[in-house]
Amino acid sequence: MAIPNPTVKFTYQDYLNAPEDKRYELLDGELVMAPAPGELHQSVSILLGSKLFQFVAEHRLGKVYHAPFDVVLSDLDVVQPDLLFVSNERTHIITPANIQGAPDLVVEILSPSTAVRDRTFKRALYARHGVNEYWMVDTTAKTITVLLLGERGYAVVDTYGEGETLTSPAWQGFTLNVGDLF
Repeated sequence: MAIPNPTVKFTYQDYLNAPEDKRYELLDGELVMAPAPGELHQSVSILLGSKLFQFVAEHRLGKVYHAPFDVVLSDLDVVQPDLLFVSNERTHIITPANIQGAPDLVVEILSPSTAVRDRTFKRALYARHGVNEYWMVDTTAKTITVLLLGERGYAVVDTYGEGETLTSPAWQGFTLNVGDLF
């Protein structure tokens, strides 16, 4: 799979004019169509999203959103993470149309068509723009890899599988039985 780096780069304004009947992301100026996710992807998204939403609401930490919702990282980078969290301290980046800047947490649920891009290009993109915590959910391996942003990019905190309990380095008290998602 090619890493986005087109000769002609589209901008956020071009992205806004893309056909509305398709789902796109803008990656380094390349307009990339994202196919609709499959059933397992959707199931994991709704289950994980509800767990995140419940924890965030109970502790009044901020806002949780699910795709499709634009995250504008730059004029050449607009993504639609499967799930994202913005803390109360950073709600100024939330607009009625989109998120303007890096969320505190981004979750990507890997699909066959997006897994390589999520593990490489988007990982680097999120780190470059300051997303503090990045989770990659692998529905094939039934794992969640938690990464935390440091001075040299992301470091893997841990990879959690079935029968294990995920904890978040950023959310004290948050736990998730990974097997409940799959």
